[in-house]
Amino acid sequence: MKVIADLHIHSPYSRATSSRLTLPNLDLWARIKGIGLVGTGDCTHPLWLKGLKCQMDEVGEGFYALKKEFRDVGSDMMFASVSETPRFVLTGEIATIYKKNGKTRKVHHLVILPDISAAMAFNARLESIGGNILSDGRPILGIDSRDLLAMLLETDVRALLIPAHIWTPWFSVLGEKSGFGSIAECYGDLATYIPAIETGLSSNPPMNWAIKSLDRFSIVSNSDAHSPDRLGREATIFEMENSFSSLRQALFSHSQSSPHAIAGTIEFFPQEGKYHYDGHRKCGVCLGPEAARDVNFLCPVCGKPLTRGVMSRVLELADRPVNEMEPFSSDCKGGNKRPYYSFIPLRELCAELLGLGTASKKVLAAYRGLIEKGGSEFSILMDLGRGDLERLEVPGLSGECIAEAVMKMRAGEVLVKPGYDGEYGRVGLLYGRS
Repeated sequence: MKVIADLHIHSPYSRATSSRLTLPNLDLWARIKGIGLVGTGDCTHPLWLKGLKCQMDEVGEGFYALKKEFRDVGSDMMFASVSETPRFVLTGEIATIYKKNGKTRKVHHLVILPDISAAMAFNARLESIGGNILSDGRPILGIDSRDLLAMLLETDVRALLIPAHIWTPWFSVLGEKSGFGSIAECYGDLATYIPAIETGLSSNPPMNWAIKSLDRFSIVSNSDAHSPDRLGREATIFEMENSFSSLRQALFSHSQSSPHAIAGTIEFFPQEGKYHYDGHRKCGVCLGPEAARDVNFLCPVCGKPLTRGVMSRVLELADRPVNEMEPFSSDCKGGNKRPYYSFIPLRELCAELLGLGTASKKVLAAYRGLIEKGGSEFSILMDLGRGDLERLEVPGLSGECIAEAVMKMRAGEVLVKPGYDGEYGRVGLLYGRS
């Protein structure tokens, strides 16, 4: 069956995250978005893991669901109609900071555990090496990335590690500031145990298709959500059964004909990611790769080095042509190439059409009305035909207006202002008219 999954999220125990990241809220927002499988996030934090054990029941091999008595208790908002109950799988993000080959390395990793018992055993291993797993939902360890993977596999051979947001300049396996030149350089002899790479918000599949050494890895996308309403801003579409072993097979499989496979990904427009282009935020300078190269990667205002963006780093490592807007076609099937869908979140579309902020009452009312009529956000953005979209009229927005906006977005008819140096970009249908 088709399952939309978001495997990389966080809990309130991670720094710079929302206190609203409770299990009832995650369950609710997964149903609103139409997400069938959600990572728990922060499974290495003892207090969060304790809460997971108390509030969830196992509903399939290694998959869990929120107990009925906790559903919607203290959750953000109530909807008259939302999708089916999502499953949860044990996940967490770990940062490793260490020196290798004369350079300080800072790499983030997404770990996926086969069940709560395995998560508890893994946490015990982390504590045994002096890891302060109570300090942050995303613990920072001073060990080599390869050794972290070895420890994970020694705990449970079924466990998975996926390099997180692999192009982010500061904290990723291929990042310009502290990364490596390849996955193999980072994980050494254990690189074959890596099933997939995560695109991150500032890259999309075509940018990763340009690197031959990445052909052996599946491509996944996740939200890295720091608040529950951010679930699904990126996600992965799986063909799989309701079990951890099926998820594991899908991540390792490169055959689309397999009963367990990745069917596609849901993406941010990568230009909206906050590290897409080179730039210097303090001076308001944003430059594409060629323009940045022309100024020797120095800020033309203050003369300091620019923060190199993801697109620039991809071009540096690419051994094939790079087209960040390359559409997927049936001619490119094979290997790790899968269809991908770039979306503007539905609430942002409503805000743009109404000419208001995303937090305004009118926008929230329109969003709620669309969810109640359309079934879920992904159903509206991905599945409904024009005729069905035109029947989704809500106060302030005609069905025809909604249908036109969604169809334009699906066709990639958007205007973009790329993000840079920690500043999010902007993508919209109407951007630049006001």
